[in-house]
Amino acid sequence: MSLQWEGRELEWQLGWGTRCSIQAMGIKTALPAAELGLYSLVLSGALAYAGRGLFEASQDGAHRKAFRESVRPGWEYIGRKMLRSWMYAVYGALAVVGTMGPWYLLLLLGHCVGLYVVSLFGQPWLCLGVGLASLASFKLDPLISWQSGFVTGTFDLQEVLFHGGCGFTVLRCTSFALESCAHPDRRYSLADLLKYNFYLPFFFFGPIMTFDRFHAQVSQVEPVRPEGELWRIRAQAGLSVVAILAVDVFFHFFYILTIPSDLKFVNRLPDSALAGLAYSNLVYDWVKAAVLFGVVNTVARLDHLDPPQPPKCITALYVFAETHFDRGINDWLCKYVYNYIGGEHSAVIPELGATIATFAITTLWLGPCDVVYLWSCLNCFGLNFELWVQKLAELEPLSQIETSLSEQMSRRVRAVFGAMNFWAIIMYNLVSLNSPEFTDLVAQRLLLSGFPQTTLAILFVTYCGVQLVKERERTLALEEEQKQDKEKLE
Repeated sequence: MSLQWEGRELEWQLGWGTRCSIQAMGIKTALPAAELGLYSLVLSGALAYAGRGLFEASQDGAHRKAFRESVRPGWEYIGRKMLRSWMYAVYGALAVVGTMGPWYLLLLLGHCVGLYVVSLFGQPWLCLGVGLASLASFKLDPLISWQSGFVTGTFDLQEVLFHGGCGFTVLRCTSFALESCAHPDRRYSLADLLKYNFYLPFFFFGPIMTFDRFHAQVSQVEPVRPEGELWRIRAQAGLSVVAILAVDVFFHFFYILTIPSDLKFVNRLPDSALAGLAYSNLVYDWVKAAVLFGVVNTVARLDHLDPPQPPKCITALYVFAETHFDRGINDWLCKYVYNYIGGEHSAVIPELGATIATFAITTLWLGPCDVVYLWSCLNCFGLNFELWVQKLAELEPLSQIETSLSEQMSRRVRAVFGAMNFWAIIMYNLVSLNSPEFTDLVAQRLLLSGFPQTTLAILFVTYCGVQLVKERERTLALEEEQKQDKEKLE
Protein backbone atom coordinates (compact mmCIF):
# COMPACT_ATOMS: atom_id res chain seq x y z
CA MET A 1 0.00 0.00 0.00
CA SER A 2 1.25 3.45 -0.62
CA LEU A 3 1.45 6.89 0.75
CA GLN A 4 2.61 9.74 -1.51
CA TRP A 5 4.78 11.74 0.82
CA GLU A 6 6.29 14.67 -1.00
CA GLY A 7 6.72 15.88 -4.48
CA ARG A 8 10.22 16.11 -5.98
CA GLU A 9 12.55 13.97 -8.03
CA LEU A 10 13.35 10.81 -6.08
CA GLU A 11 11.11 7.76 -6.45
CA TRP A 12 11.06 5.11 -3.75
CA GLN A 13 9.39 1.69 -3.87
CA LEU A 14 7.16 1.15 -0.84
CA GLY A 15 5.99 -2.10 0.69
CA TRP A 16 2.53 -2.23 -0.89
CA GLY A 17 4.00 -1.95 -4.36
CA THR A 18 3.34 1.66 -5.36
CA ARG A 19 5.65 4.56 -5.97
CA CYS A 20 5.88 7.68 -3.96
CA SER A 21 7.92 10.80 -4.60
CA ILE A 22 10.14 11.96 -1.83
CA GLN A 23 11.24 15.54 -1.71
CA ALA A 24 14.87 16.54 -1.71
CA MET A 25 14.41 18.02 1.76
CA GLY A 26 13.19 14.60 2.90
CA ILE A 27 15.33 11.57 2.27
CA LYS A 28 18.37 13.30 0.76
CA THR A 29 18.81 15.79 3.57
CA ALA A 30 21.79 15.13 5.86
CA LEU A 31 21.97 16.05 9.53
CA PRO A 32 25.12 17.03 11.48
CA ALA A 33 27.23 14.07 12.57
CA ALA A 34 27.12 15.22 16.21
CA GLU A 35 23.32 15.23 16.14
CA LEU A 36 23.18 11.71 14.70
CA GLY A 37 25.71 10.60 17.30
CA LEU A 38 23.46 11.97 20.03
CA TYR A 39 20.50 10.07 18.59
CA SER A 40 22.54 6.85 18.56
CA LEU A 41 23.62 7.36 22.16
CA VAL A 42 20.07 8.07 23.37
CA LEU A 43 18.60 5.10 21.51
CA SER A 44 21.30 2.68 22.70
CA GLY A 45 20.98 3.81 26.30
CA ALA A 46 17.18 3.61 26.24
CA LEU A 47 17.19 0.11 24.74
CA ALA A 48 19.74 -1.07 27.30
CA TYR A 49 17.70 0.42 30.15
CA ALA A 50 14.44 -1.13 28.90
CA GLY A 51 16.19 -4.45 28.32
CA ARG A 52 17.55 -4.46 31.85
CA GLY A 53 14.09 -3.90 33.27
CA LEU A 54 12.61 -6.64 31.08
CA PHE A 55 15.40 -9.05 32.05
CA GLU A 56 14.85 -8.40 35.76
CA ALA A 57 11.09 -8.89 35.32
CA SER A 58 11.72 -12.19 33.53
CA GLN A 59 13.94 -13.45 36.34
CA ASP A 60 11.56 -12.28 39.08
CA GLY A 61 8.61 -13.97 37.42
CA ALA A 62 10.33 -17.21 36.39
CA HIS A 63 8.73 -19.19 39.22
CA ARG A 64 5.27 -17.64 39.08
CA LYS A 65 2.41 -20.11 38.81
CA ALA A 66 1.06 -18.37 35.71
CA PHE A 67 4.39 -18.92 33.90
CA ARG A 68 4.86 -22.63 34.60
CA GLU A 69 3.31 -23.88 31.36
CA SER A 70 5.41 -21.56 29.19
CA VAL A 71 8.76 -21.49 30.98
CA ARG A 72 10.74 -24.69 30.62
CA PRO A 73 14.30 -25.79 31.45
CA GLY A 74 16.69 -24.87 28.67
CA TRP A 75 20.18 -25.49 27.34
CA GLU A 76 19.47 -29.16 26.57
CA TYR A 77 21.32 -29.14 23.24
CA ILE A 78 24.54 -27.67 22.54
CA GLY A 79 25.74 -28.22 -1.91
CA ARG A 80 22.52 -29.66 -3.26
CA LYS A 81 21.66 -30.40 -6.86
CA MET A 82 18.88 -28.66 -8.82
CA LEU A 83 15.37 -29.89 -9.43
CA ARG A 84 13.66 -28.40 -12.49
CA SER A 85 10.30 -28.43 -14.29
CA TRP A 86 8.32 -31.65 -13.71
CA MET A 87 10.62 -32.75 -10.90
CA TYR A 88 9.22 -29.90 -8.79
CA ALA A 89 5.68 -31.21 -9.11
CA VAL A 90 6.57 -34.90 -8.70
CA TYR A 91 8.83 -34.45 -5.70
CA GLY A 92 6.44 -32.00 -4.03
CA ALA A 93 3.38 -34.20 -4.60
CA LEU A 94 5.16 -37.25 -3.19
CA ALA A 95 6.19 -35.26 -0.11
CA VAL A 96 2.61 -34.09 0.39
CA VAL A 97 1.30 -37.65 0.08
CA GLY A 98 3.88 -38.92 2.55
CA THR A 99 3.10 -36.16 5.03
CA MET A 100 -0.65 -35.64 4.76
CA GLY A 101 -1.93 -38.72 2.90
CA PRO A 102 -3.31 -39.34 -0.62
CA TRP A 103 -6.81 -38.01 0.11
CA TYR A 104 -5.37 -34.63 1.06
CA LEU A 105 -3.52 -34.54 -2.26
CA LEU A 106 -6.75 -35.34 -4.12
CA LEU A 107 -8.53 -32.55 -2.24
CA LEU A 108 -5.95 -30.01 -3.37
CA LEU A 109 -5.94 -31.36 -6.92
CA GLY A 110 -9.70 -30.80 -6.95
CA HIS A 111 -9.22 -27.11 -6.08
CA CYS A 112 -6.43 -26.82 -8.66
CA VAL A 113 -8.53 -28.34 -11.45
CA GLY A 114 -11.52 -26.22 -10.47
CA LEU A 115 -9.61 -22.94 -10.74
CA TYR A 116 -7.90 -24.13 -13.92
CA VAL A 117 -11.30 -24.71 -15.54
CA VAL A 118 -12.49 -21.29 -14.38
CA SER A 119 -9.39 -19.69 -15.93
CA LEU A 120 -10.44 -21.02 -19.34
CA PHE A 121 -13.37 -18.57 -19.37
CA GLY A 122 -10.90 -15.68 -19.38
CA GLN A 123 -12.83 -13.54 -16.85
CA PRO A 124 -10.63 -12.10 -14.07
CA TRP A 125 -13.58 -11.22 -11.81
CA LEU A 126 -14.81 -14.81 -12.03
CA CYS A 127 -11.35 -16.20 -11.25
CA LEU A 128 -10.91 -13.94 -8.22
CA GLY A 129 -14.43 -14.66 -6.99
CA VAL A 130 -14.03 -18.43 -7.26
CA GLY A 131 -10.57 -18.18 -5.67
CA LEU A 132 -11.94 -16.29 -2.67
CA ALA A 133 -14.82 -18.76 -2.37
CA SER A 134 -12.29 -21.60 -2.40
CA LEU A 135 -10.26 -19.83 0.30
CA ALA A 136 -13.40 -19.27 2.38
CA SER A 137 -14.11 -23.00 2.26
CA PHE A 138 -10.91 -23.54 4.28
CA LYS A 139 -11.73 -20.80 6.78
CA LEU A 140 -15.40 -21.25 7.60
CA ASP A 141 -17.51 -24.11 8.93
CA PRO A 142 -18.98 -26.51 7.96
CA LEU A 143 -16.77 -26.85 4.87
CA ILE A 144 -13.50 -26.61 6.80
CA SER A 145 -14.51 -29.43 9.12
CA TRP A 146 -15.49 -31.62 6.18
CA GLN A 147 -12.27 -30.94 4.24
CA SER A 148 -10.01 -31.45 7.26
CA GLY A 149 -11.25 -35.04 7.30
CA PHE A 150 -9.23 -35.71 4.16
CA VAL A 151 -5.99 -35.71 6.17
CA THR A 152 -4.65 -39.15 7.07
CA GLY A 153 -3.36 -39.76 10.61
CA THR A 154 -2.81 -37.41 13.52
CA PHE A 155 0.41 -35.59 14.43
CA ASP A 156 1.57 -32.38 16.11
CA LEU A 157 1.85 -30.13 13.04
CA GLN A 158 -1.17 -31.55 11.23
CA GLU A 159 -3.39 -28.47 11.61
CA VAL A 160 -0.60 -26.05 10.69
CA LEU A 161 0.37 -28.01 7.57
CA PHE A 162 -3.28 -28.47 6.58
CA HIS A 163 -4.11 -24.76 6.70
CA GLY A 164 -0.77 -23.71 5.21
CA GLY A 165 -0.96 -26.12 2.28
CA CYS A 166 -4.61 -25.35 1.53
CA GLY A 167 -4.36 -21.58 1.89
CA PHE A 168 -1.24 -21.16 -0.19
CA THR A 169 -2.58 -23.59 -2.81
CA VAL A 170 -5.66 -21.39 -3.30
CA LEU A 171 -3.56 -18.21 -3.61
CA ARG A 172 -1.24 -19.87 -6.12
CA CYS A 173 -4.11 -21.25 -8.18
CA THR A 174 -5.83 -17.87 -8.16
CA SER A 175 -2.61 -16.23 -9.33
CA PHE A 176 -2.37 -18.78 -12.15
CA ALA A 177 -5.97 -18.12 -13.19
CA LEU A 178 -5.55 -14.33 -13.18
CA GLU A 179 -2.30 -14.50 -15.14
CA SER A 180 -3.99 -16.80 -17.69
CA CYS A 181 -6.69 -14.16 -18.15
CA ALA A 182 -4.10 -11.38 -18.45
CA HIS A 183 -2.05 -13.29 -21.07
CA PRO A 184 -4.45 -15.45 -23.14
CA ASP A 185 -1.83 -15.73 -25.91
CA ARG A 186 0.54 -17.73 -23.68
CA ARG A 187 -1.81 -20.73 -23.29
CA TYR A 188 -0.78 -21.96 -19.86
CA SER A 189 -1.64 -25.62 -19.18
CA LEU A 190 -2.77 -27.58 -16.14
CA ALA A 191 0.74 -29.06 -16.04
CA ASP A 192 2.14 -25.53 -15.59
CA LEU A 193 -0.20 -25.01 -12.64
CA LEU A 194 0.84 -28.27 -10.97
CA LYS A 195 4.54 -27.49 -11.36
CA TYR A 196 3.90 -24.11 -9.80
CA ASN A 197 1.73 -25.25 -6.92
CA PHE A 198 3.69 -28.29 -5.78
CA TYR A 199 7.13 -26.73 -5.57
CA LEU A 200 7.90 -28.11 -2.11
CA PRO A 201 9.94 -25.30 -0.44
CA PHE A 202 7.01 -22.90 -0.94
CA PHE A 203 4.17 -25.38 -0.54
CA PHE A 204 3.26 -25.32 3.16
CA PHE A 205 4.61 -22.01 4.44
CA GLY A 206 5.18 -19.81 1.39
CA PRO A 207 6.31 -17.28 0.47
CA ILE A 208 3.99 -16.72 -2.48
CA MET A 209 5.55 -16.04 -5.86
CA THR A 210 3.04 -14.87 -8.44
CA PHE A 211 2.70 -17.34 -11.29
CA ASP A 212 4.21 -15.10 -13.97
CA ARG A 213 7.45 -14.71 -12.00
CA PHE A 214 7.73 -18.39 -11.09
CA HIS A 215 6.96 -19.61 -14.60
CA ALA A 216 9.49 -17.27 -16.20
CA GLN A 217 12.24 -18.39 -13.82
CA VAL A 218 11.70 -22.17 -13.98
CA SER A 219 11.32 -22.05 -17.77
CA GLN A 220 14.93 -21.00 -18.29
CA VAL A 221 16.64 -23.82 -20.16
CA GLU A 222 20.12 -23.15 -18.75
CA PRO A 223 19.87 -20.71 -15.85
CA VAL A 224 23.05 -18.79 -15.16
CA ARG A 225 24.02 -18.05 -11.59
CA PRO A 226 25.37 -14.50 -11.07
CA GLU A 227 28.95 -14.14 -9.92
CA GLY A 228 29.24 -14.47 -6.16
CA GLU A 229 25.70 -15.84 -5.80
CA LEU A 230 26.78 -19.08 -4.10
CA TRP A 231 28.76 -17.11 -1.54
CA ARG A 232 25.72 -14.94 -0.80
CA ILE A 233 23.54 -18.06 -0.44
CA ARG A 234 26.01 -19.56 2.05
CA ALA A 235 26.08 -16.26 3.95
CA GLN A 236 22.27 -16.21 4.11
CA ALA A 237 22.20 -19.79 5.37
CA GLY A 238 24.77 -18.96 8.05
CA LEU A 239 22.83 -15.85 9.05
CA SER A 240 19.65 -17.94 9.44
CA VAL A 241 21.47 -20.38 11.74
CA VAL A 242 22.87 -17.51 13.83
CA ALA A 243 19.39 -15.96 14.09
CA ILE A 244 17.88 -19.26 15.27
CA LEU A 245 20.56 -19.62 17.96
CA ALA A 246 20.18 -15.97 18.98
CA VAL A 247 16.42 -16.36 19.43
CA ASP A 248 16.98 -19.50 21.51
CA VAL A 249 19.43 -17.66 23.76
CA PHE A 250 17.12 -14.67 24.00
CA PHE A 251 14.21 -16.75 25.27
CA HIS A 252 16.32 -18.10 28.12
CA PHE A 253 16.58 -14.61 29.58
CA PHE A 254 13.57 -12.63 28.30
CA TYR A 255 10.07 -14.12 28.66
CA ILE A 256 8.46 -11.69 26.22
CA LEU A 257 5.67 -14.06 25.16
CA THR A 258 4.87 -15.36 28.66
CA ILE A 259 4.85 -12.16 30.72
CA PRO A 260 1.87 -10.54 28.87
CA SER A 261 -0.35 -13.49 29.90
CA ASP A 262 -0.24 -12.29 33.53
CA LEU A 263 -1.64 -8.76 33.42
CA LYS A 264 -1.30 -8.25 37.19
CA PHE A 265 2.43 -8.91 36.91
CA VAL A 266 2.67 -6.75 33.79
CA ASN A 267 1.05 -3.84 35.59
CA ARG A 268 3.91 -3.84 38.11
CA LEU A 269 6.57 -3.40 35.43
CA PRO A 270 8.28 -0.02 35.10
CA ASP A 271 7.17 2.00 32.09
CA SER A 272 10.46 1.50 30.26
CA ALA A 273 10.26 -2.29 30.60
CA LEU A 274 6.62 -2.26 29.49
CA ALA A 275 7.48 -0.28 26.37
CA GLY A 276 10.34 -2.67 25.65
CA LEU A 277 8.00 -5.64 26.13
CA ALA A 278 5.47 -4.27 23.64
CA TYR A 279 8.20 -3.51 21.09
CA SER A 280 9.84 -6.93 21.61
CA ASN A 281 6.62 -8.75 20.75
CA LEU A 282 6.63 -7.25 17.25
CA VAL A 283 10.37 -7.78 16.84
CA TYR A 284 9.93 -11.45 17.72
CA ASP A 285 7.21 -11.91 15.10
CA TRP A 286 9.40 -10.22 12.50
CA VAL A 287 12.40 -12.40 13.43
CA LYS A 288 10.23 -15.51 13.21
CA ALA A 289 9.07 -14.56 9.71
CA ALA A 290 12.56 -13.49 8.62
CA VAL A 291 14.12 -16.79 9.76
CA LEU A 292 11.39 -18.92 8.18
CA PHE A 293 11.53 -17.14 4.84
CA GLY A 294 15.30 -16.90 5.03
CA VAL A 295 15.62 -20.70 5.24
CA VAL A 296 13.05 -21.28 2.49
CA ASN A 297 14.60 -18.63 0.26
CA THR A 298 18.04 -20.20 0.64
CA VAL A 299 16.73 -23.48 -0.78
CA ALA A 300 14.83 -21.68 -3.55
CA ARG A 301 17.91 -19.70 -4.58
CA LEU A 302 19.83 -22.95 -4.91
CA ASP A 303 17.13 -23.91 -7.42
CA HIS A 304 17.90 -20.73 -9.41
CA LEU A 305 14.77 -18.93 -8.23
CA ASP A 306 14.54 -15.34 -7.06
CA PRO A 307 11.93 -15.55 -4.26
CA PRO A 308 10.31 -12.65 -2.38
CA GLN A 309 12.62 -11.20 0.23
CA PRO A 310 11.97 -11.43 3.99
CA PRO A 311 9.90 -8.59 5.46
CA LYS A 312 11.48 -5.26 6.32
CA CYS A 313 12.70 -5.06 9.90
CA ILE A 314 10.00 -3.74 12.24
CA THR A 315 12.55 -1.35 13.76
CA ALA A 316 12.82 0.44 10.41
CA LEU A 317 9.07 0.91 9.95
CA TYR A 318 7.52 4.27 10.64
CA VAL A 319 4.83 4.32 7.91
CA PHE A 320 1.90 1.93 7.52
CA ALA A 321 2.66 1.75 3.80
CA GLU A 322 5.64 -0.51 4.47
CA THR A 323 4.15 -2.58 7.29
CA HIS A 324 3.82 -6.27 6.46
CA PHE A 325 5.19 -9.55 7.78
CA ASP A 326 4.94 -11.56 4.54
CA ARG A 327 6.31 -9.87 1.44
CA GLY A 328 4.94 -12.59 -0.85
CA ILE A 329 1.32 -12.16 0.23
CA ASN A 330 1.89 -8.41 0.18
CA ASP A 331 3.00 -8.63 -3.47
CA TRP A 332 0.01 -10.85 -4.30
CA LEU A 333 -2.47 -8.43 -2.75
CA CYS A 334 -0.85 -5.43 -4.40
CA LYS A 335 -0.86 -6.92 -7.88
CA TYR A 336 -4.35 -8.40 -7.95
CA VAL A 337 -6.34 -6.17 -5.57
CA TYR A 338 -4.75 -3.05 -4.13
CA ASN A 339 -3.10 -1.55 -7.20
CA TYR A 340 -5.93 -2.69 -9.47
CA ILE A 341 -8.52 -0.76 -7.45
CA GLY A 342 -6.41 2.08 -6.09
CA GLY A 343 -4.71 3.16 -9.31
CA GLU A 344 -2.14 5.87 -8.55
CA HIS A 345 -3.09 5.86 -4.82
CA SER A 346 -3.37 9.62 -4.80
CA ALA A 347 -7.16 10.01 -4.55
CA VAL A 348 -8.88 9.58 -1.20
CA ILE A 349 -11.99 7.63 -2.27
CA PRO A 350 -10.29 5.06 -4.58
CA GLU A 351 -7.61 4.55 -1.93
CA LEU A 352 -10.28 3.92 0.69
CA GLY A 353 -11.96 1.35 -1.56
CA ALA A 354 -8.63 -0.33 -2.34
CA THR A 355 -7.63 -0.63 1.31
CA ILE A 356 -11.03 -1.92 2.40
CA ALA A 357 -10.98 -4.59 -0.32
CA THR A 358 -7.39 -5.53 0.51
CA PHE A 359 -7.95 -5.87 4.23
CA ALA A 360 -11.22 -7.75 3.64
CA ILE A 361 -9.25 -10.41 1.73
CA THR A 362 -6.52 -10.31 4.37
CA THR A 363 -9.15 -10.94 7.03
CA LEU A 364 -10.37 -13.97 5.10
CA TRP A 365 -6.79 -15.21 4.74
CA LEU A 366 -6.05 -14.88 8.46
CA GLY A 367 -9.38 -16.43 9.47
CA PRO A 368 -12.39 -14.25 10.42
CA CYS A 369 -12.68 -13.61 14.16
CA ASP A 370 -13.11 -10.60 16.45
CA VAL A 371 -9.38 -9.98 16.92
CA VAL A 372 -8.69 -10.13 13.18
CA TYR A 373 -11.61 -7.78 12.49
CA LEU A 374 -10.18 -5.29 14.99
CA TRP A 375 -6.66 -5.63 13.57
CA SER A 376 -7.89 -5.10 10.00
CA CYS A 377 -9.96 -2.03 10.89
CA LEU A 378 -7.10 -0.40 12.80
CA ASN A 379 -4.50 -0.96 10.09
CA CYS A 380 -6.92 0.03 7.32
CA PHE A 381 -7.56 3.27 9.19
CA GLY A 382 -3.83 3.83 9.76
CA LEU A 383 -3.03 3.45 6.08
CA ASN A 384 -5.79 5.82 4.98
CA PHE A 385 -4.99 8.32 7.73
CA GLU A 386 -1.47 8.66 6.31
CA LEU A 387 -2.95 9.69 2.96
CA TRP A 388 -5.36 12.12 4.62
CA VAL A 389 -2.49 13.76 6.51
CA GLN A 390 -0.46 13.98 3.33
CA LYS A 391 -3.36 15.63 1.51
CA LEU A 392 -3.83 18.03 4.40
CA ALA A 393 -0.12 18.91 4.36
CA GLU A 394 -0.42 19.90 0.70
CA LEU A 395 -2.98 22.59 1.54
CA GLU A 396 -2.34 26.13 2.75
CA PRO A 397 -1.08 27.19 5.22
CA LEU A 398 0.70 23.94 6.10
CA SER A 399 2.49 23.60 2.77
CA GLN A 400 3.69 27.19 2.99
CA ILE A 401 4.92 26.66 6.54
CA GLU A 402 6.99 23.64 5.51
CA THR A 403 8.38 25.50 2.51
CA SER A 404 9.65 28.21 4.86
CA LEU A 405 11.57 25.64 6.93
CA SER A 406 15.12 24.56 6.19
CA GLU A 407 15.57 21.08 4.75
CA GLN A 408 17.09 19.79 7.99
CA MET A 409 14.27 21.23 10.10
CA SER A 410 11.71 19.71 7.75
CA ARG A 411 13.33 16.32 8.23
CA ARG A 412 13.19 16.77 12.01
CA VAL A 413 9.50 17.69 11.92
CA ARG A 414 8.69 14.68 9.77
CA ALA A 415 10.64 12.44 12.12
CA VAL A 416 8.44 13.62 15.00
CA PHE A 417 5.35 12.46 13.12
CA GLY A 418 7.21 9.28 12.16
CA ALA A 419 7.83 8.55 15.86
CA MET A 420 4.13 8.85 16.66
CA ASN A 421 3.29 6.70 13.65
CA PHE A 422 5.78 4.05 14.81
CA TRP A 423 3.91 3.57 18.06
CA ALA A 424 0.58 3.50 16.25
CA ILE A 425 1.98 0.61 14.19
CA ILE A 426 3.16 -1.12 17.39
CA MET A 427 -0.24 -0.77 19.08
CA TYR A 428 -2.35 -1.71 16.07
CA ASN A 429 -0.38 -4.89 15.44
CA LEU A 430 0.03 -5.81 19.11
CA VAL A 431 -3.73 -6.42 19.14
CA SER A 432 -3.36 -9.55 17.01
CA LEU A 433 0.17 -10.61 17.96
CA ASN A 434 -0.63 -10.65 21.67
CA SER A 435 -4.07 -9.65 22.97
CA PRO A 436 -6.41 -6.63 23.07
CA GLU A 437 -6.23 -6.64 26.89
CA PHE A 438 -2.44 -6.37 26.92
CA THR A 439 -2.59 -3.67 24.23
CA ASP A 440 -5.12 -1.70 26.26
CA LEU A 441 -2.91 -1.90 29.35
CA VAL A 442 0.14 -0.71 27.40
CA ALA A 443 -1.79 2.19 25.90
CA GLN A 444 -3.15 3.31 29.27
CA ARG A 445 0.24 3.13 30.96
CA LEU A 446 2.26 4.83 28.24
CA LEU A 447 -0.25 7.37 26.97
CA LEU A 448 -2.55 8.19 29.90
CA SER A 449 -1.15 7.45 33.34
CA GLY A 450 2.40 8.01 32.11
CA PHE A 451 1.68 11.35 30.46
CA PRO A 452 3.61 13.56 30.03
CA GLN A 453 6.93 12.23 31.33
CA THR A 454 6.80 8.64 30.06
CA THR A 455 4.99 9.55 26.84
CA LEU A 456 7.44 12.26 25.84
CA ALA A 457 10.48 10.22 26.86
CA ILE A 458 9.39 7.25 24.73
CA LEU A 459 8.55 9.51 21.79
CA PHE A 460 11.97 11.16 22.02
CA VAL A 461 13.75 7.81 22.03
CA THR A 462 11.63 6.71 19.07
CA TYR A 463 12.36 10.00 17.30
CA CYS A 464 16.07 9.26 17.62
CA GLY A 465 15.49 5.83 16.10
CA VAL A 466 13.48 7.25 13.20
CA GLN A 467 16.24 9.73 12.44
CA LEU A 468 18.79 6.91 12.30
CA VAL A 469 16.51 4.94 9.96
CA LYS A 470 16.12 8.02 7.76
CA GLU A 471 19.90 8.39 7.67
CA ARG A 472 20.22 4.78 6.52
CA GLU A 473 17.58 5.38 3.84
CA ARG A 474 19.43 8.49 2.70
CA THR A 475 22.70 6.55 2.38
CA LEU A 476 21.05 3.75 0.40
CA ALA A 477 19.28 6.23 -1.88
CA LEU A 478 22.53 8.04 -2.67
CA GLU A 479 24.33 4.73 -3.31
CA GLU A 480 21.56 3.65 -5.68
CA GLU A 481 21.71 7.01 -7.47
CA GLN A 482 25.49 6.73 -7.88
CA LYS A 483 25.08 3.18 -9.20
CA GLN A 484 22.55 4.33 -11.78
CA ASP A 485 24.77 7.22 -12.86
CA LYS A 486 27.70 4.82 -13.25
CA GLU A 487 25.60 2.47 -15.39
CA LYS A 488 24.53 5.36 -17.63
CA LEU A 489 28.16 6.37 -18.16
CA GLU A 490 29.13 2.83 -19.06
